[in-house]
Amino acid sequence: MRRPGPWSARVPGPGPGMAACGARPPFAHALSRWRPARAQARGLQAGPPKPRNCWGFLGRPLVAPPQPPYERVCQAGHPVLRGAAAAVEPALLGGAEVQRLIRALVRVMRRLPSQGLSAPQLGAPLQVFVAELPERLLLETSPGLREARQMAPFPLRVFVNPAMRVLDSRLVSFPEGCESIAGFAASVPRYRAVQVSGLNEAGDPVSWQASGWAARIVQHEMDHLQGILYIDKMESQTFVNTRWTEVNE
Repeated sequence: MRRPGPWSARVPGPGPGMAACGARPPFAHALSRWRPARAQARGLQAGPPKPRNCWGFLGRPLVAPPQPPYERVCQAGHPVLRGAAAAVEPALLGGAEVQRLIRALVRVMRRLPSQGLSAPQLGAPLQVFVAELPERLLLETSPGLREARQMAPFPLRVFVNPAMRVLDSRLVSFPEGCESIAGFAASVPRYRAVQVSGLNEAGDPVSWQASGWAARIVQHEMDHLQGILYIDKMESQTFVNTRWTEVNE
């Protein structure tokens, strides 16, 4: 049994002046004095109190906590974002669980919308990430920034057990954000071009030579699989709240 962490829920036991669920409370004798009168006033037959389930006081059905992959993105502070992800067994890639994870990654990425998302961000510590830059998202950036950042659209890419190789080791810094550090951004130095290889959702070997902004997305997602966030590599003086002008006004 693992020692409970600081985030583990602790349920206090009955203390002085408290009664456990189902036990007779210390003030039951006081209640018994007015309960018959209340029943008579309502035209009911007085009698011994009926036992009540303490869960009934919640007034709502009990629901099990959600299990990964989540439909929301884990935020910085969640332990899953700081551990190295495990490789996916090739024999399990076609299974229901891994396929469900891939579909969830694509669904959440497009709903946000985002340009990339890794499995740890949905609570699953596995080496899987997806990336996509459709034309409609590209057009939200001004032509000048698109040219400076070397942004170009690319279709959906799925990588399982990816490995990355640097093709151009020159570094370039641009602001980037992360759905796991919502509302903030900072300039991060990244390699100009990389190659990523792995398996796609069908288990076929795939490789992608990415440059410019696409290379930045690949490096960002590969960092997630190693438990690294962009704040570990950022130029700290550029770290900003993306809504600081609204807040200050």
